[in-house]
Amino acid sequence: MASIKDVAAAAGVSVATVSRVLNDHPSVSADARTRVLAAVETLGYRPNAVARSLRTDQTRTLGLVISDVLNPYFTELARSVEEEARAHGYSVIIGNADERPELQDHHVRTLLDRRIDGLLVSPTDGGSPLMLEAARGGTPMVFVDRWIPGVDVPVVRADGQTAVRDLVAHLYGLGHRRLAIISGPAATTTGSERVRAFGEALAEYGVPLPDAYIGQGDFQAESGRRVTEGFLDLPEPPEVVFAADNLMALGALDAVRARGLRVPDDIALAAFDDIRWFVHTDPPVTAIAQPTGELGRAAVRALIDRIEGRPPQSVTLPARLVVGGGRGRRPRPPPLPDTAKSDVGRPGRMRALKGE
Repeated sequence: MASIKDVAAAAGVSVATVSRVLNDHPSVSADARTRVLAAVETLGYRPNAVARSLRTDQTRTLGLVISDVLNPYFTELARSVEEEARAHGYSVIIGNADERPELQDHHVRTLLDRRIDGLLVSPTDGGSPLMLEAARGGTPMVFVDRWIPGVDVPVVRADGQTAVRDLVAHLYGLGHRRLAIISGPAATTTGSERVRAFGEALAEYGVPLPDAYIGQGDFQAESGRRVTEGFLDLPEPPEVVFAADNLMALGALDAVRARGLRVPDDIALAAFDDIRWFVHTDPPVTAIAQPTGELGRAAVRALIDRIEGRPPQSVTLPARLVVGGGRGRRPRPPPLPDTAKSDVGRPGRMRALKGE
């Protein structure tokens, strides 16, 4: 393997000049830079990253801890983070927390031990002492998608409140009054926020959200299946199930099909986080889409700002409603009078949701 001395000899310059070229120092002449880079290419020289990090106190490496690598949302997020980091000259080490706080802490500890320059995290919960210590101890850090309230760390996230309101308006306009939600863990900001937004949007139309129509999930497909089975066993099942993430929506779809029911003719399904798989359902699932790629890129830029001493900014981007199929939407009716705010408890089979 070629050394830096071999490069210097081949280019006819000093080792110091080679070092300056590799570190993009402006004092090197164009001719010397051209000869050094040609020698690097010819000899296949690769700088020793460990030795360089000891000299510069930088590894040009970012850490990313995501909540679940099997979730297509986080897979796409990780890809955009890696692409943006590479464009800025950084590499990325990814840790998968699998929605488990103890595994999240393991990855955070390992990444800090590897002397990464900065850390991107989508927290699995807000109670990890290690996360709090890292956030408050000076480690350059950015929260992405989820965050820990009260911790002074920039947050890059999507605001889904308007999209949830649009979803409820769409469903209400189609005549639906019995709407249920599969929530994420209450310990996560996204889990609690989406339930609150859904309940507030329903309240605007005078539609209640009974406790029986709130199912506790964990952002995993199995919990979506389990909660949906419980909904279907109710004396008055919901007409619509809104899953607070895409994996729980897939689990809900499994539960509906296992009962021999059809979407949307027997029960409708909607999801937070649009994924490409949803276009392959018949009809496509209505979903709230987040600007995932933009979030990943913005998170990297915020983190690099913090690493390089510039004041980082939190970023909030809008999510949007994607109506599956885009057909059969009926005009929204006027709000129900106070005496007839809900169909909950009324007899009758589940309504069909055409065009959902």
